[in-house]
Amino acid sequence: MNRFRMIVALALIYVIFAILLNSVGAVILQSIATFGIDKPQASNLELFKDLPIAVTALIVASFLPLLGYKRAMMISLAIVGAACIVMRLYPSFHMTELLFLCTGVGFALAKVSVYSSIGLLTRDAAEHARLTSTIEGMFMVGVLLCGWIFSAFIDDANPGNPVWFNVYWLLAAICFLVIVLLATSTLDESEAHSEATASIKGSLVEMGHLFLRPLVYVFLASAFLYVLIEQSFSTWLPTFNNEVLKLPHTMSIQLATILSGMTAIGRLAAGQVLRRLPWHVLLNVCVVGMCVLVVSVLPLARDVVARPDVGWFNAPVAAYLIPLIGLLMAPIYPVINSVVLSSLPKPAHAAMMGLIVIFSALGGTLGSRITATVFSKFDGIHAFYFSLVPMTLVLIALYFFKRETDRAGVGGPTHIKLATK
Repeated sequence: MNRFRMIVALALIYVIFAILLNSVGAVILQSIATFGIDKPQASNLELFKDLPIAVTALIVASFLPLLGYKRAMMISLAIVGAACIVMRLYPSFHMTELLFLCTGVGFALAKVSVYSSIGLLTRDAAEHARLTSTIEGMFMVGVLLCGWIFSAFIDDANPGNPVWFNVYWLLAAICFLVIVLLATSTLDESEAHSEATASIKGSLVEMGHLFLRPLVYVFLASAFLYVLIEQSFSTWLPTFNNEVLKLPHTMSIQLATILSGMTAIGRLAAGQVLRRLPWHVLLNVCVVGMCVLVVSVLPLARDVVARPDVGWFNAPVAAYLIPLIGLLMAPIYPVINSVVLSSLPKPAHAAMMGLIVIFSALGGTLGSRITATVFSKFDGIHAFYFSLVPMTLVLIALYFFKRETDRAGVGGPTHIKLATK
């Protein structure tokens, strides 16, 4: 088994899908300018992205070991690579919807396969946590690259200029290069098979058995709420920067990458902090910090006046402070994922990842839709204030999650010494 080549391939897959998935914020902003659509209609892109993720995960995740993880990853890249080419050749808003539909289908296949492959490439819980954190860190690198890649193809003087569609040639080329890397690598998938997952019926039964664990219920609630918050900010921050903070299109997208940069730093730092601080304490401090940040920073975004000479050194201070929420959001998702997956046998990882993907997709769709609706009827400031509601619910969910991990005897990231390198 080519372990190093496979790890590189997994990391690159996550970078590609991070760029495509998180481009929805930039594409919403550009679609409004290029196709003349309104915000609620533009928010449908989140729906076209997330619902296919949930449906695909529900249909294929439980018996993905039968297809093969490496084969599934190659199929996912081929789907999105082809969609990028079609998007460039026939640009329209409906084609944009199709692109995100294909991205959702591809990501469901890729995420379940990547996370399940991590279990095959690692020997113990500590190693699993290290590689999981590294792969998630690469995802945030992709998110960071996303804003800069897309902004490089946007004409500020004419935001609706269709030249920005050329970015899809680049993304298609990267997809097919990683397919070649996967095709020339090997992955031993024998441990992913068991008598329970040797058939489609057995695989579905395996997923059903997960619902017998109370820990799974509270985990899924926590993941759902976290993604709801994350997508609310990551999807609509470029539009918030443009319409509320009165920044140009290119700068709005570039400044939004600070959010992903802060998230990447937060996930790298969390591994070290968790060596000295219990995981549930860290996550609760982070959520409370998120609430404090929202309440204290959003008033600074009120009554901003457009300035023709605005730049990086004289932009509204809120443009730099709001993305700091990424630093506090960062540890939540990888920590709770690691706790749950480390508590399950490897043949059950695909089924568990299917459930994670489904609930994450639903949370992302709902979060973006709520933000779009409030943004459209009121303004961006009220839309971001609404995030205080799911943040409060996350605190409640984390309490029950900690209680269930204690009952199940799962040590969590502190016990398994979560690391990031």
